[in-house]
Amino acid sequence: MTTTPTTPWVFLKGHGTENDFVILPDPDNIRDLPPHVVAALCDRRAGIGGDGVLHVVRSAAHPEARAMAGEAEWFMDYRNGDGSVAEMCGNGVRVFARYLQHAGHTGAGDLAVATRGGVKHVHLAKDGDITVRMGRAALPAERVEVTVGGRSWPAYHVDMGNPHAVAFVEDLTHAGDLLSTPGYAPAAVYPDGVNIEFVIDRGPRHVAMRVHERGSGETRSCGTGACAVAVAASRRDGADPAGTGRPVTYTVDLPGGRLVITEHPDGEIEMTGPAVLVGEGRIAAEWLESAFG
Repeated sequence: MTTTPTTPWVFLKGHGTENDFVILPDPDNIRDLPPHVVAALCDRRAGIGGDGVLHVVRSAAHPEARAMAGEAEWFMDYRNGDGSVAEMCGNGVRVFARYLQHAGHTGAGDLAVATRGGVKHVHLAKDGDITVRMGRAALPAERVEVTVGGRSWPAYHVDMGNPHAVAFVEDLTHAGDLLSTPGYAPAAVYPDGVNIEFVIDRGPRHVAMRVHERGSGETRSCGTGACAVAVAASRRDGADPAGTGRPVTYTVDLPGGRLVITEHPDGEIEMTGPAVLVGEGRIAAEWLESAFG
């Protein structure tokens, strides 16, 4: 049963390469977050505005994370901007870690964060950048195709704990306005939807991308998407670290900034980039009452 709040909620706002989030600290997991309330919070005109919500909960207090509590004290209960639940968000993990540092729950150094995509290991550098060990990518064998307008491209199917279709194009404008979801086929490959990346080359081991994120539309950045792009680019370029025995690093430019992605011979992927807290405040009880309806 959904309970309408009677007191204001504390929130923070943060972003990682301009992929922005509403941060809701809730250590004991006492807040209801139905999808329509998440969507209202993320509304850029009538709410706070964001690509998603980072619900900050102790792992032991959340039924989906209790099994990970021994390894990671904190669970990133991530929601897309439309209110749907997501497995992972690479930029979100960095901002989540920055919040934990701000709140005094961790310092510079190593940190484990529980997500629906498993436990992610984070390093907060003293110079400010944050590195996330994103795990290993899977490249399912299905052939997929992405379509915008009259153009179609073959795409790499890359799973980073959430699904991606990576298409290499001649010009990023070919992605269109990305207001609606680009076409993809076969639809059965992605029963729960997919994040779609459009990629161009800028130089050796240097690419640029735009992304349509499942549940959020085009965003300024996508961390798991940047990892998927680097993995796809390395396979295209014949630089799969499992085959060469050497790590490979790609610089990935996004509309909101730059991420550096390294894949190691054992398949482990590391993502390094910034995370910024913009401000904090209180969500008025009257607004919450209206949003909960």
